[in-house]
Amino acid sequence: MKLLITGSNGLLGQKLVADCIAQHIDFHAISSGENRNPTCPNTHYTSIDITDFIAVKSFFDVSSCSHIMHTAAMTNVDACELNPEECYKVNHLASQHLFEIAKEKKLHFTLLSTDFVFDGEQGNYSETDTPNPLSIYGNSKWLAEQELINSEYTHWAIARTIIVYGVGYSLNKSNIFSWLINELTQGKEVSLITDHFRAPTWAEDLAAGCLAIAKNDHTGIYHLCGPETLSIFDLGIRVARFLGVPETLINASDSNALNQAAPRPPRTGFNLTKAIKVLGYQPHTIEETLGLLRNN
Repeated sequence: MKLLITGSNGLLGQKLVADCIAQHIDFHAISSGENRNPTCPNTHYTSIDITDFIAVKSFFDVSSCSHIMHTAAMTNVDACELNPEECYKVNHLASQHLFEIAKEKKLHFTLLSTDFVFDGEQGNYSETDTPNPLSIYGNSKWLAEQELINSEYTHWAIARTIIVYGVGYSLNKSNIFSWLINELTQGKEVSLITDHFRAPTWAEDLAAGCLAIAKNDHTGIYHLCGPETLSIFDLGIRVARFLGVPETLINASDSNALNQAAPRPPRTGFNLTKAIKVLGYQPHTIEETLGLLRNN
């Protein structure tokens, strides 16, 4: 097995690289720009813009792998809403192009996707529930999914996830937990919404689930997230309790006050039965991970 990891400078990409090194799995990492992960050897890294289809094809003409783990994406939901052409180019067309290469070369292909393919009316979604995205971002990922689902080629998997958090190197964006820890430890008040519910995912758990898919050549759709769905407000309360700071620092708000460009599903969360049974997926609780975040 040789795994090609796209988006290797991202948080999940970095965790996949770390796991490959620890488990002696042959891999190559690609991302846009210089290698920002000091644990990834430069001999295993290539800078590629995945929307440059000529460059991507040229890479595969001279490089070989058996599995593709496609984590690269445009994930800023509001930026996607305001720049739909760029969003579809990165999230749909680039994924489509990579999948075409996977089919041509008979590679196993795993696409990372999102809870935002759902409308949030139901929550606790299983892999058989029907997507109905509300945003440009969600629709771009659903279109990418459909390229796989509607293909006669069956050597693929889709791993959907929710709010990935953790510690990484030179990341382009922070995460809600790191932000909360920073603000609350300084005694600052924060406002968090009570009407959106999510199941945050520890990046190491997600990487383990994704590697279980690839190593065992599993196919189909898998839901991978944290073990508990709660409101963003309650998430803040849990962090405050863990830190031992006053819960009064957390002010309740609602999503209308945010004036965000893109609509969000009000309630997601995943049914993890399939992932636990098939992949041996064992996600950590929020409290089990906060100590690791606090010390970094």
